[in-house]
Amino acid sequence: MSFQQGLSGLNAAAKNLDAIGNNVANSSTVGFKQSQVQFADVYANSLTGSGGSNIGIGTKVAALAQQFTQGNITSTNNPLDIAINGNGFFRMDNNGEITYQRNGQFQLDRLGYIVTPGGAQLTGYTASASGVLSTGSPAPISISTSDLAPQVTSEVNAVLNLDSSVTALPAASFNMNDPTTFHNSTSVSIYDSLGNQHTMQTYYVKTGAGAWSVFASVDGTPVGYVPPAAPVAVGTLAFNSSGALTTAMPMTIPVAVSTGATTPFNVDVDYTGTTQFGSAFSVNTLNQDGFTSGRLSGFSVGADGIIQGRYTNGQSAVLGQVVLASFANPNGLQPIGNNMWAETATSGAPLVGSPDSGNLGVLQSSAVEDSNVDLTAELVNMITAQRVYQANAQTIKTQDAVMQTLVNLR
Repeated sequence: MSFQQGLSGLNAAAKNLDAIGNNVANSSTVGFKQSQVQFADVYANSLTGSGGSNIGIGTKVAALAQQFTQGNITSTNNPLDIAINGNGFFRMDNNGEITYQRNGQFQLDRLGYIVTPGGAQLTGYTASASGVLSTGSPAPISISTSDLAPQVTSEVNAVLNLDSSVTALPAASFNMNDPTTFHNSTSVSIYDSLGNQHTMQTYYVKTGAGAWSVFASVDGTPVGYVPPAAPVAVGTLAFNSSGALTTAMPMTIPVAVSTGATTPFNVDVDYTGTTQFGSAFSVNTLNQDGFTSGRLSGFSVGADGIIQGRYTNGQSAVLGQVVLASFANPNGLQPIGNNMWAETATSGAPLVGSPDSGNLGVLQSSAVEDSNVDLTAELVNMITAQRVYQANAQTIKTQDAVMQTLVNLR
């Protein structure tokens, strides 16, 4: 019996050493999860069914359990390195086979897909040209390098203070080339439907107590009239005795261009918040909602998995979203190599969702999750396993000596 017990102990200790050796070998593998050998004792069946006095016949390996504890997060210089902080796995498309991994070392292939060094494609929610995510079934994520389309200016927000102490001037005498015929002016860049930039300048003429006329020009050409015709204001501003604006907003200014873009196009100028106080003219807010076209200059992945593209025109756009998958029993996943696991009946079906939702963790761009192997602990475990192996070998040696004694009896 002792031969069988010792042999089972040798086999178990050898399996333990194998697992420890694999852990040590992968101590620098990104996203690797260490394994732990779990043992169970073995008893022979009793014909009488009475127990309590039977001596076991050795041990066996009950399970090889992977420890899905969090590894340390290490920063890198690659924006496509992504670390998971918390629960979940990256969902990969490996030539049609869906696999899962914690290793977030990715790169772009020639078609713009985010892939592993082995070619498996990272999946998630794709985005339309307007940045709207398709949150149905996850699909391989491709980074579009096409230019961002321009956006025509449709609104200008202007918050000014007009000096109430200036002397009124006749609106009919306005001349955009003569600063003595208007009190103040300001300019803002606007964009047509092709992304061409134009300069829209507005001029302000006080015509009476609390009354101002607004004139405009685009690229030096007056809006609403052609000189030498009489000047035409694009709108008026009225203020009460407290200096607050009483004119309904916005004020619409038609803009004509000769660049081949849509013409004319209307720009709504909103002066809400503009005041008329007894202080110098000031521009507090002046912005517009248009922009020219832009080329992709870079992108980043947010904690929620949103891939945000940065463009040369200063704009940004959503290019996609990385998804994560979780399992009721991660230890039921089947390791298939290359830092990947496959779904099994034991693991349960994957629950796919956006990072930082449900029980899923968050993502960290330009970072990787290190192996969770504690190298010091593994080296101590290796010494213990070696001693266990030696002890079981000694059991066999002792039993051999006993058998030799019996054989030598006369």
